[in-house]
Amino acid sequence: MMLFAPATLLTAIATVLAILVSLWTGILVARTRRRTGIKPPAMTGSPELERALRVQGNTMEQFVIFVPALWLAAIYFQGWIPAILGLVWSLGRILYAFSYGSDEKQRFPGFALTIFPTLILVILALIGIVQAWTVATA
Repeated sequence: MMLFAPATLLTAIATVLAILVSLWTGILVARTRRRTGIKPPAMTGSPELERALRVQGNTMEQFVIFVPALWLAAIYFQGWIPAILGLVWSLGRILYAFSYGSDEKQRFPGFALTIFPTLILVILALIGIVQAWTVATA
């Protein structure tokens, strides 16, 4: 894996985009708090705030699994697929935030566009690691 290879650079861009999406969800919470007048540490009192907090919380829960899976797949599986799945993840999080924010019953498509790419990345990472292990022990 070369750091300047196009697939590696796209993986880095996907990671930066995921970081920005995660920061954006925190900003959404702050804006919602200001708009609703609910000050920390309160976590309830407005369905709008509760949805914003759930979007942020779920995004952080997904982020912790997604980033290592992305980079393990990028290192061991290589190619364009991990990077593309990384970009799909961020688009899914944005869709999730907008759909959950307007109607929590409509959140599944955005959720699916994050959980399935993450699961695929884990599988790709495992395939790549097994292949590398096989070569290293042969």
